Amino acid sequence: MKSFLILLVEDEAPAAQMVQFYLEREGFRVLIAGDGPAGEASFQQTKPDLAILDVMLPGFDGLELCRRMRQRSNLPILMLTARAEDNDKAIGLGIGADDYLTKPFSPTELIARVKALLRRAYQFNESPRPVLVGGPRLQLDPARHQVTLDGRSLDFTATEFELLHVLMNNPGWAFTRSDLLRRVWGYDDEAGEDTVTAHMSNLRSKLGADGARLIRTIYGVGYAYQEGAE
Repeated sequence: MKSFLILLVEDEAPAAQMVQFYLEREGFRVLIAGDGPAGEASFQQTKPDLAILDVMLPGFDGLELCRRMRQRSNLPILMLTARAEDNDKAIGLGIGADDYLTKPFSPTELIARVKALLRRAYQFNESPRPVLVGGPRLQLDPARHQVTLDGRSLDFTATEFELLHVLMNNPGWAFTRSDLLRRVWGYDDEAGEDTVTAHMSNLRSKLGADGARLIRTIYGVGYAYQEGAE
């Protein structure tokens, strides 16, 4: 079994050591960096399988580091924030973070989030899933982890890809945010529904002018994929 390498960027040594202990106990390899520049250098040098970024970092913060990472890679990114405000969470999700945890958090919750992100990004030995076709223009190929629109390949993160896969696999079905949170992220927490909203916005943006037509907002319910929308 692959031993995943996790990059943890956290400037508080006791917190970093605690997270490292629990991750390594689960069999993960952990590389720690203590500030934004060191985190970026480690990311470029080691090509980790997943990154955990604290928002408050010296040098430059975790949001900037997330933005730089996302420009180069679609690796799963989990943000850690100690702030009560939703602003950091919204910004992080908007620039490509896959999920977030608010400090303090339980080790059990951290491990569950990490494993869920890794399952989405690196799905091994699964039964083949068929190519989904949304009319003549949009196709989603799970085996190649590829989405094409008008023959042009679109660059999706693993989370965005799985979100679109759930919607396309159930055309016309109205999913609540809670439904999608359970199916894609693997947990159900009312506070996490903003995560779905942010990713849906990113997904529609990447689909361009077709985004709002292909993925409809069902007011008072949630979202539905409209197959073959023109």
